Amino acid sequence: MELTVGTIYDGKVTGITKFGAFVALPGGKSGMVHISEVANAYVEDIKQYLSEGQEVKVKLIGIDPQGRVNLSIKKALPEQPRPARQERPRQPAPAPVRSTLQKTGDLSFEDKLKHFMQASESKISDSRAFGEKKSSRRRGR
Repeated sequence: MELTVGTIYDGKVTGITKFGAFVALPGGKSGMVHISEVANAYVEDIKQYLSEGQEVKVKLIGIDPQGRVNLSIKKALPEQPRPARQERPRQPAPAPVRSTLQKTGDLSFEDKLKHFMQASESKISDSRAFGEKKSSRRRGR
């Protein structure tokens, strides 16, 4: 029997490891279900979900170049409808902050530059003072 990617098969769990489970497929073939493909929830211990000899439905999700068959149990499950997305009420956008340069529209370039440099120096000195205050707290002073 030829295996086809995307097809759902009935299989039987033949072995369990900490990283997945081996499943016997029709036609004497077998494949592996990685632990991440067992359930839609996080699976810490695969033995909570599967046991040896258990019959499972698996979807063939790939065959790698070495011929290993990759299977998924969660993709073989019927697709569950997603819960309706609830829209949150939109908050009004904050009023735009006007920069000091916009207030000085009728000044010459040199005056604008002087005003900008003063504002920048003020911001830099505030930033340095905050940084020094913060680093002195870390040292326990």
